[in-house]
Amino acid sequence: MPIYEYVCQKCEKRFDALRSMSEADAAIPCESCGSERTSRAISVFFAQSGGKVVAGSNGNCGSCTTNSCSSCGI
Repeated sequence: MPIYEYVCQKCEKRFDALRSMSEADAAIPCESCGSERTSRAISVFFAQSGGKVVAGSNGNCGSCTTNSCSSCGI
């Protein structure tokens, strides 16, 4: 089952949930405030092989889009 990322429209908390693909867009209560005013967020993935980033960023900076980033040095 995939992990989906959600955001609460009431408290702005972001949280993850392990759900089937058929449940991805179904209502889910916020784990922080309990509100059902939540929506699935667009999220990116990260992959690493042999210690080298092969997809996504390593989270060190928001501008990383490749394996070689001039702003954070990876």
